[in-house]
Amino acid sequence: MRLGRPGLIRSTHLTGKCPIRSPFALAFVATLASASALAALPNGTQAPDFTTQASLAGKPFTFALADALKKGPVVLYFYPAAFTPGCTVEAHNFAEASDKFKDLGATVIGVSYDSVDTLNRFSVSECRNKFAVASDPDQKIMKAYDAVLPPKPEWANRTSYVIAPTGEILYSYTQLNPDKHVENTMAVVQKWADAHPHKKKA
Repeated sequence: MRLGRPGLIRSTHLTGKCPIRSPFALAFVATLASASALAALPNGTQAPDFTTQASLAGKPFTFALADALKKGPVVLYFYPAAFTPGCTVEAHNFAEASDKFKDLGATVIGVSYDSVDTLNRFSVSECRNKFAVASDPDQKIMKAYDAVLPPKPEWANRTSYVIAPTGEILYSYTQLNPDKHVENTMAVVQKWADAHPHKKKA
């Protein structure tokens, strides 16, 4: 079922910060809170493999998870939509942390339903040419990772994963508020790097 009056709750939908102005909005926020708490794929399971079109620094390319894992762990994060408030904040946060992730041998890749044309712009302006963002227009990847946002199924929930080079999921975190995604995934990547010092980027 599609829900109306999106402008009323847009900020809450993406950041969790918006005044509640009607019973409808209250019910919608409750639904979002429940969606935000939904479990993603459990730690220890094998991450679904995928290949898709992506953009880095405004240039499209084909991203293959299997190839990225050959280089080290992958931080795979799903976000609702490019150029929305919470997703912009999250992109900035990952951009600022991208050099540290690289030093630890990790690859960062964001995934949304947006077209590659949109991501070409988003990867430059909001990702600041620091990391790639991939297109999932048919939601196959987000469905495989249990990262669909129930109230708006064409959008991904804000879910972050850390995947070991073996393909094992080390960590997952679902929260519409973007503030902790970089901090939490960085801690897991740091722990992995400390346990595999010979595999850090030289």
